Amino acid sequence: MTLTPRLLGLAFAAADALIEVDQHGVVRFALGSGAVAGQQTAAWVGHPFSERLSINSAAALQALLDGLSPGRRGPATEVLVDCGDGRMRRATLRAFALPDIAPARSCALSYEGEPFLVDGGPLEIGAPPPDAEGFLSHARATLAGGDADALQRLALAFIDLSGLEGVDPPTLQRIHSRIGATLSAASHDGASAGRLTTDRYALIRQADDQRDLANEMRMAGEAEGVALSAVASQAGLGRDSASALRAMRFAIEGCLKEGGLDQPELSFADSLQRTLADADRFRSIVRDREFALYYQPIVDLKTRAVHHFEALARFGKGSGPAAAIRMAEELALIDGFDLVVAEKAVRRLREPGGGLLKIAVNVSGASLANDAYVAALMKMTASAPEDRRRLMVEVTETAALADLAAADRRLGALRNAGIKVCIDDFGAGSASFDYLRGLSVDAVKIDGGLVRDIDIDARTRTMVAHLVELCGSLELETIAEMIETDEVADALRDLGVTHGQGWLFGRAEAEPRTVLNSPAIRGRRQGVVEGWS
Repeated sequence: MTLTPRLLGLAFAAADALIEVDQHGVVRFALGSGAVAGQQTAAWVGHPFSERLSINSAAALQALLDGLSPGRRGPATEVLVDCGDGRMRRATLRAFALPDIAPARSCALSYEGEPFLVDGGPLEIGAPPPDAEGFLSHARATLAGGDADALQRLALAFIDLSGLEGVDPPTLQRIHSRIGATLSAASHDGASAGRLTTDRYALIRQADDQRDLANEMRMAGEAEGVALSAVASQAGLGRDSASALRAMRFAIEGCLKEGGLDQPELSFADSLQRTLADADRFRSIVRDREFALYYQPIVDLKTRAVHHFEALARFGKGSGPAAAIRMAEELALIDGFDLVVAEKAVRRLREPGGGLLKIAVNVSGASLANDAYVAALMKMTASAPEDRRRLMVEVTETAALADLAAADRRLGALRNAGIKVCIDDFGAGSASFDYLRGLSVDAVKIDGGLVRDIDIDARTRTMVAHLVELCGSLELETIAEMIETDEVADALRDLGVTHGQGWLFGRAEAEPRTVLNSPAIRGRRQGVVEGWS
């Protein structure tokens, strides 16, 4: 066998059609099958490749070819191929700039699903559209690096259906396939559509597209003898594709968890717009430092003396930060917030009367994805390096560390400078032991979920005992959170837990109080311990 047929065999194993286009986009060589059975690509030679694609897909092809560099392969692009009989077929297009044939470009098409008719005509039954994760994954690939002006012309559309209850599974499958084909045809590139739940869909479309999607959904139901009600809504994506995608994911996941809002016609679009508005508001709050730090005491469980304080953010009227922090992590806003928290804590250490204070600040795993956080924290403490010995960084697991080795190197720089490091909420998430194994730290904070019933739950007590033993063998201090009773505090102390935090000892307050009035403290030694250990 010669090399040529072997290479062709390998190429066709990865694609259905091979096309070479010149610098003007005209097909000058083609092999393989067309979009429908029996059709060959040889007839495409001498014609613009764009003629074989939908209008939006032709624009995507041109953008792909224009962006190719010699010796580079372009990203996979979803397109709609014209079957020539009024039908379209979804396909994945890949392109490669081989220097030897420049300025020509090599393209490969891989077909997906079955052909379908557009413009409201009857649809062939094909594969159902992707689920929420698949849709978001495709949207990320579609919008990544997109031109800002082009993004402004796009919108995220949502369709909420009712009437699917009680429909038998085969009919439901056909309805989903019909709807998916309709929405794929309406999407901006022929493939940016997905099924988020049984009765909810989303797609990325041209913002000025006047197609009545709700009516087309009803028609898809009628074709299977099912009366559907449908409500469509949409929201613009703006100019920043990365922010739009993060907001899209956050809004969609929020709606799925909530089970929808009271007004179905606003459920997704309103959630997206609300998320974007909340993100802008959060940026302003961080920029203008318009939040407060409250300080909750952490005590030595043997002496009940205050040891240090955890700095907790409060947004207006002392409200907790959990929802805002989750949003900030999802929308990649957390790094700036973490730095401002550290900045406020360092400033408090330097205020009059703060000479004996020690403060722990939280840092998201997302903030340890690069060197910026550590560099900024080192810079803000450079003028008074002794302050570093009064700081602790608590690494939260809410945004998982992608590269433990790199994070450990960054945390090592803090520890070398005298800043303590703690793993927060240990036992609450799946990455806890990965953190313990991969990060060099000074302390572990045991999640409150393992603490609350330790005085009455033997299994929990055994788990915590083994955890304390493990930490002791690694020479790590242990901090238990959410302690509310003396019985729990005494049980933890007897197991060897070194420090405790919770309402038993004091709630978070605007000013750190080193002398506590809690009954848990009364009659015992008071004041701040001078060292971390």
